[in-house]
Amino acid sequence: MKRILTIFFAIILGSFLSSSLYAAKLTHPVTGEKLAADQTFTYWALDEHSSIDPQIVEDVSGSDIIRDLFEGLLNQDADGNLVPGVAESWSANDAKDVYTFNLRKNAKWSNGDTVTAYDFVYAWQRAVDPATASPYSWFMDIMSIKNGGAAINGDVPPSELGVKALDDFTFQVELTASLPYFAAMTTHATTFPTHKATIEKYGADWTKPGNMVSNGAYVLTEHVINERLVRERNSKYWNNENTILEKVVALVIPDENQGLARYQAGELDKGPVPSGQFKKLKAEFPDEATSFPRLCNYYYTFNLSDSGIEAFKDVRVRHAMSYAIDRNIITEDILQAGQIPAYTFTPGATAGFEVPSVAFSKMSQAERDSKAVELMEAAGYGKDNPLSFTMIYNTSEGHKKIATVMAQMWKEKLGINATMENMEWKTFLDIRSKQDFEIARGAWCGDYNEASTFLDLLTTPSGYNDGKYSNAAVDKLMSEAKTLTDASSNYTTIERILAAEMPVIPLYHYAGVFMLNTQLKGWPYDNVEQNWYSRNLYKVAN
Repeated sequence: MKRILTIFFAIILGSFLSSSLYAAKLTHPVTGEKLAADQTFTYWALDEHSSIDPQIVEDVSGSDIIRDLFEGLLNQDADGNLVPGVAESWSANDAKDVYTFNLRKNAKWSNGDTVTAYDFVYAWQRAVDPATASPYSWFMDIMSIKNGGAAINGDVPPSELGVKALDDFTFQVELTASLPYFAAMTTHATTFPTHKATIEKYGADWTKPGNMVSNGAYVLTEHVINERLVRERNSKYWNNENTILEKVVALVIPDENQGLARYQAGELDKGPVPSGQFKKLKAEFPDEATSFPRLCNYYYTFNLSDSGIEAFKDVRVRHAMSYAIDRNIITEDILQAGQIPAYTFTPGATAGFEVPSVAFSKMSQAERDSKAVELMEAAGYGKDNPLSFTMIYNTSEGHKKIATVMAQMWKEKLGINATMENMEWKTFLDIRSKQDFEIARGAWCGDYNEASTFLDLLTTPSGYNDGKYSNAAVDKLMSEAKTLTDASSNYTTIERILAAEMPVIPLYHYAGVFMLNTQLKGWPYDNVEQNWYSRNLYKVAN
């Protein structure tokens, strides 16, 4: 017996040593680079994610996690192009109102179950089911899926949604009209499959470690709220043999300066660049500090609902407040990292979109300031009769700096008394969604690379139109745009309507700005959506 045990432990030890030695010598199968023995990627997150349920998530950080835990029909490559996911191939009829996806037969859930077309039917019906209360249910409507809006409104049951499984491995979607970019929309988390039996068994607890069944390259192994979330390789993933990173850790650090300090201490592979520090960090760490165009905008939205203040119903006030903001000061003096001053809602990085010229973008800042004073006085406000309100933003040093300089500009130029209030992320989202605010920070990163992902936000039925702006012409133009091969004229007209009515104050268009460990390779800098997948990343040896 003793001899048997000795042999057993010798085999185990030999296996461990050989695997360790192999890991130490392993090279990347394509590039030939020597890989690090420790394939753990740790990155910074400002806030706790909203959810890791694909049909509930509503933020970027949660979506980053979900792309590791789950896999949808299609993925994106490093340039943002569509590539197969669970679907090996896909096609559309001539009218482009019926899409058919052929699923791979070797896609598995983490418990070993086969991923089928019925899993997608379940998830998509779940997304539109009012009982799910998905914050992103409206996304299924703007995908133009048959009966999407009716199901969301409770007029028809979710089973009437225009999706069906022709068999285990053929998923079909029927649209109400042609939508040329429909396939690109399936890379969004809301469209990812979910495991029906697990959700039915655990209810709201199905996303906890030990309960979750997922189909992505990684599985959830640890989650400490407001501290960290850990995912590790999923041995059942169909392409697991080509995954290199073993573990991915998201650390919640609600302060950019602390995040940078921990990055510089070697605790993080990807860390933040606090506002105004990019130039300094780029000079000191040229291979680590990075900046590149992003498909995101940054703005403030007026509450135009019945709960909003009366002053904001006056377009003269909205224009004056927008004109008085010197966007160059925000981008060049505060942020200093390649952000672009914004006078339109849709970023210039959007595919096929040419930023239109709008009247106030042609003015000098002195001209805008003069016009702002004139408009405020015409509306009955000024330094002798100041307008007062509260502006809200989620907790962040960067958001605070921007809010502070905006409040100062409004005070100095227009006599406005703006009180700043910061909030924890989930509280902030809740308050915005309930229109319990006066003016609030907003930001939007495209769900897909087409202008409608931004402009749909300001249509009347949009679930994220938190300011409740409503314009029939905008709604009509956006509805028409979905049937056009080239909708650029519609988008230009909408941007000019927005500039004329100013329901939001566009401030700047994003740059991707962060610190990245030189050991970490494969980051998709050329993907303006920044849909990254940990299975495509790897760490090289020092």
